[in-house]
Amino acid sequence: MQGGAVDYASLGRLIDYQIKEGVQGLVAVGTTGESPTLDYDEHIEVIRFTIERAAGRIPVIAGTGSNSTDEQAKLTKLALAAGAQAFLLVAPYYNKPSQEGLYRHFAAAARLTDKPIILYSVPGRCVVDISIATVKRLRKEFPHIIGLKDSGGTMDRMSELSRELDKDFIVLSGDDSITLPLIACGARGVISVASNLAARLTTEMVQRALKNDLAGARELHLRLYPLFKNLFLEPNPVPTKYALYRAGIIASPDVRLPLCEMSDATRPVLDATLRELKFLSP
Repeated sequence: MQGGAVDYASLGRLIDYQIKEGVQGLVAVGTTGESPTLDYDEHIEVIRFTIERAAGRIPVIAGTGSNSTDEQAKLTKLALAAGAQAFLLVAPYYNKPSQEGLYRHFAAAARLTDKPIILYSVPGRCVVDISIATVKRLRKEFPHIIGLKDSGGTMDRMSELSRELDKDFIVLSGDDSITLPLIACGARGVISVASNLAARLTTEMVQRALKNDLAGARELHLRLYPLFKNLFLEPNPVPTKYALYRAGIIASPDVRLPLCEMSDATRPVLDATLRELKFLSP
């Protein structure tokens, strides 16, 4: 954002930076992209722009989830028309559906497309969790539901997911700070907040972990850990946008209300972390 409008020049630089630094996919209009405050036209235009800028270099996953099944359908259809290659569908927030309601909600989207779908369970934001039984039921009926981004935050849940789902189902961490132990329990990667800035280091950490280089992955995890934590000193994406601005990747740290700028108390803490990782000069 800059001056209240979507800053497409900065978005383009961020996309190019991410690809140059080695990420394996882009999520357009996730929470870090301020999805709650984009209108329909902006939502689809950001997806379209991201697909066009990526130009086939890596896959683009469109965030088209909603707490309204009809709105989810509309966004998914529009994203399909824009050329989306896959979809990230978050659990409905605020209205707290039952597991049967969650099943019907995601099934409705899955019937609209045969392109890959990744479910997103984030009880900290949505209150409800997508149960493992519901994930299995959806996977059985819709094989193109290929994975789950899980922000449940426990080793137990990741272990159960890895045991209960088939070997081709992809479970991804949704929490940077515990990605390494989650990979040990069966996660296959991360849809990351920190990688917006530390793309190369985060990617290397994941690749080392997946290759069973525990020592190398742990070294990178510990190096990145202050960033993983301090990007949540205030609500995401406020610190992430501030960090990208300070690193010169985007032109402004602006966010839309009800989010607001970082406070005087938290900015120096994040600045120190950015200096430690050499994203700012000493």
